[in-house]
Amino acid sequence: MTRLNPIHVIGGGLAGSEAAWQIAQAGVPVILHEMRPERSTEAHKTDGLAELVCSNSFRSDDDVSNAVGQLHWEMRQLNSLIMARADMNQVPAGGALAVDREGFSAAVTAALEGHPLITVDRREVAGLPPADWDSVIVATGPLTSPALASAIAALTGEKELAFFEAIAPIVYRDSIDMGIAWFQSRYDKSGPGGTGADYLNCPMTKDEYEAFVDALLAGDTTDFKEWEANTPYFDGCLPIEIMASRGRETLRYGPMKPMGLTNPREPDVKAHAIVQLRQDNALGTLFNMVGFQTKLKYAEQARILRMIPGLQDAEFARLGGLHRNTYLNAPKVLDSSLRLKAETRLRFAGQITGCEGYVESAAVGLMAGRMAAAERLGRSLPVPPVETAMGALLNHITGGHIVTIDEGPRSFQPMNINFGLFPPIDGAVKGADGKRLRGPAKAQARKRALTERAKERLTAWSHGPEPVAAQMTDVALSRSAAE
Repeated sequence: MTRLNPIHVIGGGLAGSEAAWQIAQAGVPVILHEMRPERSTEAHKTDGLAELVCSNSFRSDDDVSNAVGQLHWEMRQLNSLIMARADMNQVPAGGALAVDREGFSAAVTAALEGHPLITVDRREVAGLPPADWDSVIVATGPLTSPALASAIAALTGEKELAFFEAIAPIVYRDSIDMGIAWFQSRYDKSGPGGTGADYLNCPMTKDEYEAFVDALLAGDTTDFKEWEANTPYFDGCLPIEIMASRGRETLRYGPMKPMGLTNPREPDVKAHAIVQLRQDNALGTLFNMVGFQTKLKYAEQARILRMIPGLQDAEFARLGGLHRNTYLNAPKVLDSSLRLKAETRLRFAGQITGCEGYVESAAVGLMAGRMAAAERLGRSLPVPPVETAMGALLNHITGGHIVTIDEGPRSFQPMNINFGLFPPIDGAVKGADGKRLRGPAKAQARKRALTERAKERLTAWSHGPEPVAAQMTDVALSRSAAE
C-alpha cells in the first residue's frame, strides 16, 4: 500500500491537537509542529500540548439548554480527543466541565506522542510553510509568532493580524424592548443593501444620559496583561469609558449622537442621546451595540448597559472586551472548508479563524482535521448542517457575519458559540398543552427545541450517504493511549 504524504499541523494548542488527532484517526500521517520549548510565548508556562493558558473551565456541559453544552455533545459524538481527555481529567465545577489543567495537557500530549501516525516536531515554523507541504493546517491561535503572522498578513493582503481587539457587546434581538426601541437608519439613509430602517435605536433623556456617564466613569475595568501592554488599539477604537473620561459630551458627539433620528412614538421630542444597535448576523437574531467596545468587567457591563432604555432586560450573546488577539478576516479570506482562498493548501483552525473559547477552538480544529483528511483520501466531506453547533460556528466564521461597505472587512469579530448563531425555530414555541409560551418558559423551551434539532441534524449528517464515522479508522480512542 502506498504511504500517504503527511498533513502538517502548525500549533499544538487545543485546535492543533484536535486536528492532528482527527487526521491520524482517519489513517493519514500527520506532523504536528509546536515551537515550544524552542520558542515560548508570553502566556504559556509549559511545553505541554493543549496547555490551558487561562481558565481551566470548558464552560457549561448542559446539552439541553446551553449552546456550549450542545457543542460538547457534538464533539463527543465525533470522537473528540479534547473532550475525551477533558472528561478523564474532570474536577468539580457544578454544571460546568472543568479540568485539572496539568493532567489534561499531559493526557493530550501522551495520546498524540503515542499515536503511530503522529510525529511531533518541536521547532518553530517561521514564515509560510515550505511549498512542498501540500496540505497544512495553521492552528497557531491568538499568540501566533510574529514571523508567521506577518507572512499570513502579506499573503491575505490584510494590513495586520495582531491588535487590541475592541469588542462591542452583542444582544439577543428578542430581549430588546420594542415598546421603547425603534428601527431607523440615521437620516433614513438606506445604504448598500439597506432599507433605511437598518438600526435599532434606544433613546435617552438628559438625566438618563448623565446617570449613564456617571456609571461608566465609576465602573470597574479589567487590567491589561503584561504581554499585552505594547499592542496598539485596533483602528484607534477607544472603549466607551475612555471616551466618557475625555468629556461628558464626548459620547453624544460619538456613538450616541442623536442627530438624524426621530422617535416615531414622540416625533416632537428630541432625544438627548441615542444608542444604536446593528444587525450582527444574517439570521437577524443578534444585534451589535454600535461603538460600545469596552474593558469594563462583565458584571459591570451587564449592570450599566441595562440602564439604557430598551435594554433593561437585555440578554447578551457576548459582552464587550479589549485584548490582544490574532485572527483572520475569515469571511473574506477563507472558503467554506476553512481553506485560504489565496493559497488553498493552507487551512486554518482555532482562534485564528475568528472563534473564541477553548471548546470552539477545538471544534474548529476537529472540522479542519476531518476536512483535510477527507481531501487527502479523495473523499467528500460536506460541512455540518448550520442547525448544529458545529455548523453554526463554521457558518459564522466563513460567511454568516454581515460585512458592510462603510466598515469594510474589519466588521468581522470573534465569537463564542451561542444560540444566536443557530437558525431560528419555525413557528411559535408552545408548551405541552399546546398554548404559546411566554417569558422564561418560552426562552427555555426555545433552547430545548434548538438543541433537539441540532442533535437530530448532527446524527443525520454523521450517518449520511457517506457516513462521517466511516471516514475514521478503527484506531481506538482509549484511556491507554494517554497512559
